[in-house]
Amino acid sequence: MPVLSVLVVIPTLAALALVAIPSGKLKALRAVALATGIVELALSLYVFLGYNHTLGGFQFEERYRWLESLGVSFHLGVDGISAPLVLLNGIVLFTGVIVSWNMKPRPKDFFILFFTLASGVFGTFAAIDLFFLFFFYELAVLPMYLLIGVWGSSSDFGTFLRTKEYGALKLTLVLVGGSVLVWVGLLGLYVKVGAGSFDLLDLERVGVTVGVQRYIFPFFMIGFGVLAGLWPFHTWSPDGHVAAPTAVSMVHAGVLMKLGAYGLLRVGIQLLPEGAHTWAPLLIGLGTVNVVYGAISAMAQKDLKYVVGYSSVSHMGYVLMGLATLTVVGIDGAVLQMFSHGIMTALFFALVGIVYERTHSRDITMFEGLAKRMGLTAAFFVVAGLTSLGLPGLSGFVAEFLVFVGIFQTYPLLGVLGIIGAAITAVYILRLLGKVFFGPLSDKWKELPDATFREGFASAVLVGTIVFVGVNPGFLMRVIDSGVQALATRL
Repeated sequence: MPVLSVLVVIPTLAALALVAIPSGKLKALRAVALATGIVELALSLYVFLGYNHTLGGFQFEERYRWLESLGVSFHLGVDGISAPLVLLNGIVLFTGVIVSWNMKPRPKDFFILFFTLASGVFGTFAAIDLFFLFFFYELAVLPMYLLIGVWGSSSDFGTFLRTKEYGALKLTLVLVGGSVLVWVGLLGLYVKVGAGSFDLLDLERVGVTVGVQRYIFPFFMIGFGVLAGLWPFHTWSPDGHVAAPTAVSMVHAGVLMKLGAYGLLRVGIQLLPEGAHTWAPLLIGLGTVNVVYGAISAMAQKDLKYVVGYSSVSHMGYVLMGLATLTVVGIDGAVLQMFSHGIMTALFFALVGIVYERTHSRDITMFEGLAKRMGLTAAFFVVAGLTSLGLPGLSGFVAEFLVFVGIFQTYPLLGVLGIIGAAITAVYILRLLGKVFFGPLSDKWKELPDATFREGFASAVLVGTIVFVGVNPGFLMRVIDSGVQALATRL
């Protein structure tokens, strides 16, 4: 079975099926959405478990001719780097569908766009032909404008009102600007290498001269780095997180930001190793700013979503730092951090959505003692917070530990700054947990209901994944390391 094609196409077919279902048939819409989420989770798990890490390389390969005269083919496959990210998208998509069960208004239109986005993400992680990688990359980004602009919410925290339209437009414009740089870089490779192909493996075989690598790599570093939240091109991210509805925030922070880091690793570092060595000091420097600046900014926020949004900027800094070490252990940690942060931040936004749905507020200063009425939500929030600050036994610790080992092997001074960022993370996370969930319960919140079974189940899936990976990191690391070891031969 061409499992990767099926994985990419099923969300698109689901979107087309939803088009044919009348808007008033809510049960049918939900049934299609839930079935799609379950099938995609099962297929992504099948791809990950079926990947043979002892063989390594690209597996589940499919290749179909398309524009042969231009060297474009529909070429899919996963290696040890992309297989865990396919699984990540399957988990976040499934839990996002459950969280969006009661989406209003226009649930039909919401799920159509949501599944279109999911097809783009799966396609980006599975594409070996760079033309289709870019196509799916854009397909994953563009639905965000409508998903935020129609179903999002506004925020009046800070110096001015940030409407959902503002967040949607800012996100779209900045990400499209980054995509332009990526497309320029791809066209530059196509012309300068002269392989007559967009296929990653063909370009690797032909090789790219050192001079071309050095001037093309910055296009990918900044172009993909924009989606990865690279400072100072990150400002779209917190505004987009805050404006998006819960499920879209989960996918946005949990998966979409990983597309940027994945593109930088797959296209920039793997294809242009000499260019990566030249520009690595700048990349790791900017990643360090991400870590410290994001943590300090998160500590200054009053909106729950902005705290998580700036926290994502900070944690993506660890991913960028790990990639920039260009060492096996550092890149291992970066890829594991992509997975860990994706699950953790999806959990964070799911829980913030539960609190907001009941209180109609995200103002941290208004909350106190919510654990007395929302014990399950508070327990899950504690797990997410402890994962964020790197508690041993949870997935965040293993990922950050590997990143720090790689950094101290290459740039020890920046490693110290990274640890300072982790310490600041502990400060704002513990302060947030204490302020929102503990202490005396305000009379205003004495009748709050806890998470429903549906919400609790979605959160439990994410919590279970965090704990499982934290206790048994080898489940992922065996696969990840097989992909990174192959990359190391080029570096």
